[in-house]
Amino acid sequence: MIRENEMKRLLILAVAVFVAGKAISLAAADARVRPNFLFIYTDDQRYDAMGVVQKEQGAQGRFPWFQTPNMDRLATEGVRFRNAFVVNSLCAPSRAVNLTGRYNHFNGIASNFRPFPLDNVTHATLLRRAGYATGYIGKWHMDSQRERPGFDFHASFLGHARYVDPVIVVQGKDTPSSGWVDDLSTRYAIDFMRQQQGSGKPWSLVVGFKSPHGPCEPPLRAKQRFAGEQARAVPNLNSRAPYMGNRAKPPAPAVPGETVPVNLDYFRCISAADDCLGELLDALDEMKIADNTVVIYTSDNGYYLGEHGLGDKRSAYDESLRVPFLVRFPNLPGFKRGQVVDEMVLNLDLAPSLLDMAGETVPAEMQGRSWRPLLAGENVAWRESWFYEYFAEKQVNSRVPDITAVRTKDAKLIRYPGHDEWTELFDLKADPFETRNLYSSAAKTDLQTRLEAEHDRLAKELGYRVPDYVDRPAWWGLPDGPDTKPDARPALKLDFDFSQPAGSRIADRSEFHNDGRIVNGRIGAGREGRPALQLDGSGYVEVPNSPSLNPAGKPWTIEVTVRPERPDGVIVARGGRSHGYAIWLKDGKPMFTVVTDGKATTVAGPQAFTDWTTLVGIITIEPKAVLYVDGHQAGAAALADFIAADPNDLMQIGADLGSPLLEAPPPKFAGQIERLKIYSGQADSR
Repeated sequence: MIRENEMKRLLILAVAVFVAGKAISLAAADARVRPNFLFIYTDDQRYDAMGVVQKEQGAQGRFPWFQTPNMDRLATEGVRFRNAFVVNSLCAPSRAVNLTGRYNHFNGIASNFRPFPLDNVTHATLLRRAGYATGYIGKWHMDSQRERPGFDFHASFLGHARYVDPVIVVQGKDTPSSGWVDDLSTRYAIDFMRQQQGSGKPWSLVVGFKSPHGPCEPPLRAKQRFAGEQARAVPNLNSRAPYMGNRAKPPAPAVPGETVPVNLDYFRCISAADDCLGELLDALDEMKIADNTVVIYTSDNGYYLGEHGLGDKRSAYDESLRVPFLVRFPNLPGFKRGQVVDEMVLNLDLAPSLLDMAGETVPAEMQGRSWRPLLAGENVAWRESWFYEYFAEKQVNSRVPDITAVRTKDAKLIRYPGHDEWTELFDLKADPFETRNLYSSAAKTDLQTRLEAEHDRLAKELGYRVPDYVDRPAWWGLPDGPDTKPDARPALKLDFDFSQPAGSRIADRSEFHNDGRIVNGRIGAGREGRPALQLDGSGYVEVPNSPSLNPAGKPWTIEVTVRPERPDGVIVARGGRSHGYAIWLKDGKPMFTVVTDGKATTVAGPQAFTDWTTLVGIITIEPKAVLYVDGHQAGAAALADFIAADPNDLMQIGADLGSPLLEAPPPKFAGQIERLKIYSGQADSR
C-alpha cells in the first residue's frame, strides 16, 4: 500500500514537473513570438533617396553620390521591399493609414487639418491591450493635436515644429529643448527602450522623424555634405501633370547625361536622419535586444524633385507614391538577411503586420494584410493590384484635384473625378518614367479595359467614397476653380477682449467661438486701469485651429493693441517657414511678416514704441503686406501670392512655438495685450 501511494505521489510529481516545464516552454515560446517593435519613419523621403537604391540603380540613379550607411546596413541585415507604396501620398492621411490599416475614406483623416479620432482602433490600442508598452516619439502631424491615442508614453510636438530647439510635448506638457529635432527624438526613443528593460513586457515604439520635410534645415554636422553635387536628368522632367494647365512651370531640360540642380539640404536632412537611425540600431545592440526587435524603416510618402514639373507629393506618379521600406527581424523563422522582395506592399499593411507578428488577431475592418510571410520567405499568393486615393484639400498652391488610381506591377490608370479629359494610362514596363499617356490609344485597348475594370472593382470592394471630413480649398466648387478672385470684404473671425477671462480660457466674442487658452499668463491692470493680458516673456495664449481661421488664398487682417515691456518679441504668430504670418517686435519697432510658398516678406515700422499702440497687418487683394501703426500706414511690400495653405501650427499670442516663421525666431512677448481681432478680408485699418 505504501509503495502504491509512493508510486502515485511520484507520478503526480512527474506530471506536475512536466506541466510546469511545458508552461515554461510555452512561456519562452510566447516570449519569442512577442517581439518588440521599433517603427521609424521620415517625412517626405522618396524611395530612391537611399544609398543602397542608388548603388542598385547604377547609371540610372539620379543621385549616385548620395550615401546612407545605416539604411544600407539595415538593408543588409534585413529585408528590403523594393515596391512599397502609400495609398494616399500626404503626411497626416498616410500616418492615419499606418495606424489604422484602413483607407482614409474610413479612418477620419482625409487632409492635414483634422485631429486623429480618439476612438479609432489602431495597432497601438490593440498591442497595448495585449500587454505591450507603447510609445510615440517625434512628429505626429494630425492638425496640431496634443493627444497621442493608444500610446502610454509620448514625447512629440505640434504640427511641424522647428528643426532647431523645438518645443517637445512630453506626456502632455510643453517642454523646451535644445538641439536638432531628430537628434532629440532619437534620445527620447533610446531612453524609452532602456526604461522597458527588466519590465517583462514587450514594447512597441513609433519614431517619427521631421526630416526631410521642407524647408529643410540640416544640423551643423551635415550642412556641407554633398557640396556641389547635382541630380541626373530624367525623361519626365519634360512632362507636365495635366491638372497644372498653364500654371505649370517651364520644365527643366532632360538631356541624357546632363545634370540639374537639386535641393541638397533635402538630402542632408535625410543623411542626418540616417545618423539617428544608426544610433537607434547601436542602442539595440548595446541592450542585447536586437534579435527580438522588429525594426521597420520607411517614410510617410514620396516626393517630387522636378519630375512632371512638380515639387511636393499628393498626385499619383511613382515618385510620390513609392517609399523606402526596410525590415529586420532576426528571430523570425525563415528570415534571411539581405533579401530583396518585389511584391507590392502598402502602408495599409503595417498595422496588420505588427499584430500578426505579435500573435494577435487582425480585425476584419483592417484593409491591409500582413507581410510577415514575405519576410519569412514563404511562397504566398500576393496582391496583383492596389487602389490609390487623394482628396483635394486646402493647399491653394498645390492645385491637385481629387484623384483615384489603380496600379499593377506593370501598369497604372489615373483618374481625376470630374475631369475625364485628364485621365492617364501608363505601361510601366515600357515607360517607367510615365511620360507617354496611352489612354484612348487604339494599340492599348486591352490594357485600358483591364485597368478600368480593376479600378472599378477595387473601388467597390474597398467602399470608396468622398468622406464628409474632407477640408476643401477655398476655390473648390467655384466656377473658375483656383482662378476665382477672392472676396476682399472683411468678416470678423476672432475677437479677444482680455478684460473678461474665464480662468485660463479667453472667450472669442465672434460668432465662431475660437476660444484661447492662457499658458503662464495672467490678467492685470492695463490702460486706464482696464484689465489686460500680462505676459512676462514665458507665457502665451494658444488658439486651436479651425476652418474660420484659415488664411489661405484670401486677404487677411490682424489687429492687436499692445504695450511692450521689452524691445523684442512675438506678438501673434501662425504658421512656419512654408506659409503663415506674424506681428512681432525687433529693437522696439513693429514688424509684419507674411510667408508665402517658403518666401518670407517683412514690412518694418520706422519707429520704436513703448506705450499703448494698435498694430494692423493686412494681406491686401493685390496682394501686398501692409502694416499700419495707430491708423497710419507704416510700410508695404508686394507679395508673390496669398498664403498658400492653412498652416498646421496653432496660432499663438505672445509666442511662436511651432515651426518658426523667421530665420532667427524672436523671444516670447513681454508686456500687455488689450485686444486682438482677426478678419477674413481687408478690414479698415483706422
